[in-house]
Amino acid sequence: MTYQDIMEQARGTMGAYCKVCPVCNGRACKNQLPGPGAKGVGDTAMRNYEKWQEIRVNMDTISENRPVDTSLSLFGKTFRYPFFAGPVGAVNLHYGEKYNDMEYNQILVKACSENGIAAFTGDGTNPAVMEAASKAIAAEHGNGIPTIKPWNVDTLREKYELVKMSGSFAVAMDVDGAGLPFLKNLDPPAGSKTVEELRVIAKAVGVPFIVKGVMTVRGARKAQEAGAAAIVVSNHGGRVLDQCPATAEVLGEIADAMRGSGMKIFVDGGIRSGVDVLKALALGADAAVIARPFVTAVYGGAEEGVKIYIEKIGAELADAMEMCGVHDLKSITREMIRLPR
Repeated sequence: MTYQDIMEQARGTMGAYCKVCPVCNGRACKNQLPGPGAKGVGDTAMRNYEKWQEIRVNMDTISENRPVDTSLSLFGKTFRYPFFAGPVGAVNLHYGEKYNDMEYNQILVKACSENGIAAFTGDGTNPAVMEAASKAIAAEHGNGIPTIKPWNVDTLREKYELVKMSGSFAVAMDVDGAGLPFLKNLDPPAGSKTVEELRVIAKAVGVPFIVKGVMTVRGARKAQEAGAAAIVVSNHGGRVLDQCPATAEVLGEIADAMRGSGMKIFVDGGIRSGVDVLKALALGADAAVIARPFVTAVYGGAEEGVKIYIEKIGAELADAMEMCGVHDLKSITREMIRLPR
């Protein structure tokens, strides 16, 4: 199976919303919600992709000719590459009925773990979603990151038990999910969290806590104050706020502000190639998160599709590193990229 085979097979199994475009850039799906699109006119999802493309890489092959090391050490674990699969929920609603959330997470977690990275798993109103994701992570000896929605206190207590059962090496909360209507309509309602509320959550989970959905320096500092071990610079793929900046536009200033803090930085939103991963690391991220293309990989090829996609992005990253004259992740600096003026 090739990556093109995956794309072709996915086109026959995905629903009406995702067009399985050659490049997932948000243009064809735009503001289709439900579906893979974005809120409002779809501007934020498209901007996420476009702003990564405006950053160019500086080629420099006057360097030592030796193998490239793409491995990443994080939270006591070593990964083959500095990118992870992002959390996706309600796949049967948004992407087609071939899989439900439980089946999707089981395939994704296993395939990512077997191929040297880890997957963030999704959450949903159906408790079985996170229960199945937790079991899938436990089966891979904790190599996965359950991502909890910003639920109300009672629901969160139930989620904590699932996190402990999974044995996961870290846990995330996508606070950017506060803009999702189904959270606001709960009784009691769920959504935004204060610094103190996040601090309580960080202590309760018992493993490194990742706050997903940070888009400002102020937000990063709040997450640090709450005791987060890491943040994900993310606008939820454009799904929760129209006219929001792209993650590529804010990552550099957030990374600069948090330098020396010890906090790890992930970034998602429109990252579609290994070259984009290099750009993200050059801007100060420790790792990138890719979500929507992994859906295509699962729908088009299940575990084998995920394996092929991981190897595709990893090979692109290694090639870009070699052509820019760097041989390990620590050597990637902002000198590797040219920012738009």
